[in-house]
Amino acid sequence: MYLDYYGLKEAPFSITPDPRYVFLSERHRDALAHLLYGVGKGGSGGFVQLTGEVGTGKTTLCRLLLEQLPENTRVALILNPKLSPLELLEAICDELRISVVDRRGSQKAMVDALNSYLLDAYAQGLRVVLIVDEAQNLSTEALEQIRLLTNLETPTQKLLQIILLGQPELRDMLAQSELRQLAQRITARYHLKPLDEAETDAYVRHRLAVAGLQRVPFSRLGIRALFQRSGGVPRVINIIADRALTAGFAMDQATLGERTVQRAANEALPGSASYWARRLGLRIALPLLGLFLALALTTWWYRHTQTAPPPKTVSSASTVQPPAAGLLALRAALATATHTEDAAWSQLLARWQVRAEQATVDQAKACPGVLFAGFDCLSGRGTLEQLARFDRPMILKLGRTNEPAAALLLGAGQNTVRLELNGTRYDLPRAALDEIWQGEFTVVFRLPPEQPQTLQQGDAGPAVAWVARQLTLSDGIRTASAGPAYYDAALKDRVIRLQQGFGLRADGIVGQETLFALASLGADGPHLAHDVP
Repeated sequence: MYLDYYGLKEAPFSITPDPRYVFLSERHRDALAHLLYGVGKGGSGGFVQLTGEVGTGKTTLCRLLLEQLPENTRVALILNPKLSPLELLEAICDELRISVVDRRGSQKAMVDALNSYLLDAYAQGLRVVLIVDEAQNLSTEALEQIRLLTNLETPTQKLLQIILLGQPELRDMLAQSELRQLAQRITARYHLKPLDEAETDAYVRHRLAVAGLQRVPFSRLGIRALFQRSGGVPRVINIIADRALTAGFAMDQATLGERTVQRAANEALPGSASYWARRLGLRIALPLLGLFLALALTTWWYRHTQTAPPPKTVSSASTVQPPAAGLLALRAALATATHTEDAAWSQLLARWQVRAEQATVDQAKACPGVLFAGFDCLSGRGTLEQLARFDRPMILKLGRTNEPAAALLLGAGQNTVRLELNGTRYDLPRAALDEIWQGEFTVVFRLPPEQPQTLQQGDAGPAVAWVARQLTLSDGIRTASAGPAYYDAALKDRVIRLQQGFGLRADGIVGQETLFALASLGADGPHLAHDVP
């Protein structure tokens, strides 16, 4: 009803999955990177576990994972895991198109058929992945059967990689004593949290833009109310936003403020106060509310009239110990770590959502150089302060002189840095990084197709126009010109100021390092975490 009124081509907040509307926050990128890394580990890995509240986007990430798997991957996707162990084996065989017509009903026969398939796939260089969605619905017996499937292996390789997707209840299930053997085999865990307020704003703008609307009809307070009432859960955001647009159309409101969003949430969410008031009736709801307040006041009075125990003192070492322990753990890992470069590249490419057909890990390791059209790579030396300004994940060479290990820089807080080595994260003091890192880094970044490696005063064309647009993100200066963009003296001065800000050679020439600085100004792509404690 509201499409024409707001100038939309289609409904922007449908809860049906549509790849065009996918919005990946930093958390979603991180979760997807964990899944891709788990698949990339192949025969050396255990289980990969992804959990999250209802509606946070687990199934969407599963769809993206399927789209980005290498061509040599075979997948068994189980969407309804409420199955007995035997039914689960049959479903896996059906997904992998294993002929088991004469073996149904026998658990041993099914496992034998699956083992034979896996051995044949291994001989052909294929990778087999089992993905179980809604895994919290698995019975204890079915989970144990899945664990036993990891025993299908060669002397050096696991034949089946397993990914479990589920609600937070899955974590509680795997904490049970009888499932400790399975829990010990989980090598990568990630819990997907809802969007924060800024991400909610970006999410709403993204979906409206895809639907054909650039002007956001929600006011700033409307967005805040949308975040507060939805809790940042994308599915709930969609439900409330769609109801708010409908209400705005009905009341002829071009701008949707806090009151409209609150009213829409009250209508759409069963847990709201007005929902229960409508069903219980005001005559019942108001006395109940009074009784609740009386009980709350009584409880407050009782607690505050009791003698409170003295507050516990917290040792100052407790605030320092985690980063210090992280440094010790990282040092121990560096002493024995292998294949770190492949793991770091796999994680970095996954964060940029680079598909296997675009660039493999082996191709990326040929850096520096253009990985493929629109994607560049840079290696160099710098300080942590300088790298933090670029605000992009990057590979650092750590430790050993002859064969340094490769770790991924994920965050840079005021006092702490976060690194990832072979899928394990370590928080350590910023000052301690200098003990194991000599300044070498490698980074990848996006550029417009056909962007030259060098630009200088006197050049003209679309590449210069892109430089000017990126500089506007930094200095706010907008230039309007008829005809092709021209690299003049004014633009050179702006480039020099940018170079000075990033600690680069201030020569006014846009080389590879300056291109990276310009690309890092954009909001797209992964960024460093700055809330590291």
